[in-house]
Amino acid sequence: MRLSARDAQCIRDTVGAVFGPQAHVWLFGSRTDPSARGGDIDLLVSVPHPVERPALLATQLAARLQMALGEQHIDIVLEAPNLQPLPIHRVAREQGVRL
Repeated sequence: MRLSARDAQCIRDTVGAVFGPQAHVWLFGSRTDPSARGGDIDLLVSVPHPVERPALLATQLAARLQMALGEQHIDIVLEAPNLQPLPIHRVAREQGVRL
């Protein structure tokens, strides 16, 4: 995993602040490959409760993370009971690393 312990903790804390303490987060994509270089930060955020305004919350999370982690491209995939499950959710869980 190409993410420092400090950055992983920052992501967990920020996800909790935006989505609540029951939210879980996975890092997936190129940042899970230690031999790769560069790449954006791809995150799956899973919450056990319905989410109103998911696009707004995902954008707020990305903005907070950019302020905390610096100028990096951050992609947020959100999973909640009221959102349609997509193949990316399965891929992120299977190939990702839970933070």
